[in-house]
Amino acid sequence: MAANKANKLAFLSMPAPASYVAAREGPSAEIVAEAQARRGEEAEVDPDQFQDPDNEYGLFAGTTYEADDEEADKIYEQVDMNMDARRRARREALENEELAKHRAERPKIQQQFADLKRGLAVVTDEEWENIPEVGNLTRKKRKRDERSFVVPDSVMVGDRSKTEYENSLDARQQATNGFETPADSGTLTNFVEMGQARDKILSLKLDQVSGTSTTSGLSTSIDPKGYLTSLDSVVLKTDAEIGDIKRARMLFDSLVKSNPKHAPGWIAAACLEEHAGRMVAARKLIKAGCEQCPKSDDVWLEAARLHNNDDAKVILANAVQHVGQSVKIWLAAADLEHDNKAKKRVLRKSLEHIPNSVRLWKETVNLESNPVDARILLSRAVEVIPLSVELWLALARLETPDKAKAVLNKARKAVPTSHEIWIAAGRLLEQEAYVPGKNEEQRTKELDVVDKTIEAGVRQLRHHQVLLTREQWLKEAERCESEGSPRTCEAIIKATVAMDIEEEDRLDTWMGDAESAEVRGHIGTARAILAYALKVFPDKRAIWRKAADLEKAHGTRESLDAILERAVHHCPQAEVLWLMWAKEKWLAGDVPAAREVLERAFIANPESEQIWLAAVKIEAENGELGVARELLVRARTVADTQRIWMKSAVFERQQDQLDSALETLATAIKKYPKFAKLYMIQGQIHQDRKDYPAARASFAAGIKASPKEATLWILASRLEEADGRSIKARALLDKARLANPGSDVLWAEAVGVEERSGGATQAKTVLARGLQECQTSGLLWSMTIWAESRPTRKSRSADALRKAADDPLVLCTVARLFWAERKIEKARQWFDRSIAANPDLGDNWGWWLKFERQHGNLEQQEDVVKKCIAVEPHHGATWQSVAKDVQNYRKSVQEVLELVVNLLH
Repeated sequence: MAANKANKLAFLSMPAPASYVAAREGPSAEIVAEAQARRGEEAEVDPDQFQDPDNEYGLFAGTTYEADDEEADKIYEQVDMNMDARRRARREALENEELAKHRAERPKIQQQFADLKRGLAVVTDEEWENIPEVGNLTRKKRKRDERSFVVPDSVMVGDRSKTEYENSLDARQQATNGFETPADSGTLTNFVEMGQARDKILSLKLDQVSGTSTTSGLSTSIDPKGYLTSLDSVVLKTDAEIGDIKRARMLFDSLVKSNPKHAPGWIAAACLEEHAGRMVAARKLIKAGCEQCPKSDDVWLEAARLHNNDDAKVILANAVQHVGQSVKIWLAAADLEHDNKAKKRVLRKSLEHIPNSVRLWKETVNLESNPVDARILLSRAVEVIPLSVELWLALARLETPDKAKAVLNKARKAVPTSHEIWIAAGRLLEQEAYVPGKNEEQRTKELDVVDKTIEAGVRQLRHHQVLLTREQWLKEAERCESEGSPRTCEAIIKATVAMDIEEEDRLDTWMGDAESAEVRGHIGTARAILAYALKVFPDKRAIWRKAADLEKAHGTRESLDAILERAVHHCPQAEVLWLMWAKEKWLAGDVPAAREVLERAFIANPESEQIWLAAVKIEAENGELGVARELLVRARTVADTQRIWMKSAVFERQQDQLDSALETLATAIKKYPKFAKLYMIQGQIHQDRKDYPAARASFAAGIKASPKEATLWILASRLEEADGRSIKARALLDKARLANPGSDVLWAEAVGVEERSGGATQAKTVLARGLQECQTSGLLWSMTIWAESRPTRKSRSADALRKAADDPLVLCTVARLFWAERKIEKARQWFDRSIAANPDLGDNWGWWLKFERQHGNLEQQEDVVKKCIAVEPHHGATWQSVAKDVQNYRKSVQEVLELVVNLLH
């Protein structure tokens, strides 16, 4: 029965069904997540369970990284970099802008306390000492460090015995009587004999130095100065240097033994011994080098250098037996000779061995003092070396002009690829053309031959495939100019300046070449380039203006007059050329010629405003006021521009015809109601007449018509100040700043109003506000620097240079600070920098001249005045107030400069 009972565990030994899938141990992920949710815990999420099957990230992580993979990664990286660089500039600009905005809204702690830190500079020592100590603010008791340390016995014993003295001898000292020290062998050292031997050796050395060997050693024929000098010349080597020399000696010894035919090794070993002061060893080494390397001229030359003159001659004589074809050996042998005859003998002997050496022939010819002998030598030299251009040219220079032509023709046939021969031929023809006694027509024909020769030379060189670049030809032209051949220079420019240039780039290229040549000081080359450009582009005003400026700076009055006459002929509509010509005539004192030029200009440009005003200026300056007035009337009819109407009113005002000026202004304002200067002049005339209501009305009308004109607002404010209404002036400037935000001149005027009304504190406040709005204004920074106390001006100037480094007003202010500190040279340099930044500011010229009047000499003062006159400045607060004053309208630039210097303080 028991045998028939079924086994309940029999399924454990049965195989699993075919479709069975084993489950994971433990509860499923869903059951675990549900249990965690009931307990309020966050379920753990497998990061890979939601992996996109199409995502290939990490797909090939286990594969081998090959060269193709590296190349592909580099390509993708380059693509990413290019994509990033597309908008990098814009992105960086936006980032910088956001950073600047963030810094402005939330400045650093350091910036917020910068002014307070500067204020610490004025704290006195007494105030600093009175500042209370901070103390312990934690309200906690600090434990005192009450640890103690035991002093070692050695310290105490040593301190006890350091003041004691020994008053007894030990057993060893008692055995030897206390004064004799036994040597190892039992003998005693006799110090007396050692001292006598030292004295004897020293006396022998002194005898050798003095040149008199005596047995007694008591000679007194030593030159003390020479002995001390010889001691100074002794080079003391350190242990490190001696060690380096020993190591180098071992290396060079190994080198010459392993490769005895290596000449540089012998030379280096000899130089090492020479450096170590062992001349005998050095000569011995170099002698061995000459034996091992007899074909190396460097070894023989080094051997000659290491020996005296007589031995060097013997060495070089032996060298010639082995390296007779070495030019350096023969030249060194000639240098050893001190007599010219001996040198000639050596060099002529060298020519027997090396007849084709150009250098030996040149050295031989240079030793000849007789031109006939030199000519004979050069004739032989060109026969032996027909391809040497230098020898042909040297021979041509020694010959007469007729024979020189024949020599150059032979040279041209022998060396058809040399451009130097063609240039030398051109220079020879130019030299013949300027021989005295020839008329102008003959000279012109011969100079034309120079152009043809250079042109033919360029053509022949091109035929022989000799292609010099444009830049090389320009350098040759500059060299000809510097050597005194301007016509050859011009011929080279004519023949080559148009080479290798695209047609559309010719004008810009030639202008650039002319400017570069002028900067390098080659005025003739620049003139020739511009002349060729004018021949190609005769109707280009820019080239004529450049040529006129070049002649004005470096030419004569006649050459400038000629170039301007040609300019107005080719460009009759160029008003600036007519005005330049008329002004040059006027400056030369030829007023009738200037009038004639302007008459011709009227014919070509009947409605030109500038020409009309130039004619009026000439007549007014020469006292022809009636003619000037008639010209202005005609100009108002013919040209009828707002500037002519303004100049008419200014002219009447200068002649004290105020009623006529007001009538002219009234008419002009009807024609041109937006022209602000008309209102300014009208208001100033009323103000001069003390008619403040009329002036106020004029300025108000001008402000209404041109609210963006800051000068009108300033004049209106000053009118109110003059009338005693500072509050009204302040209000006007507030309105002006609203209409013209960011205008530094309005802020500066507001500061001036506060200062003139006595509110220094309010002026500083307004100045600080203005500096916040106009952070790069040189005018406001300059005022800020001077508003500071003297100790803090330097730091303020550093801030100004960081914000407005190239502003001329800031540079001038820094120069004045150096001036105040008596740093004269630095102040002069900074004045020069301020003028270079903007030469049109007359105030800076005034400050510079005032500085030179105090610390400079007469030459420096005259130099400043000359530069100022050449520039003719027009701007600057003080300069404009002086130059535009009715009483100063006929004063020159120098006179105005003197008045400005007197007003500056």
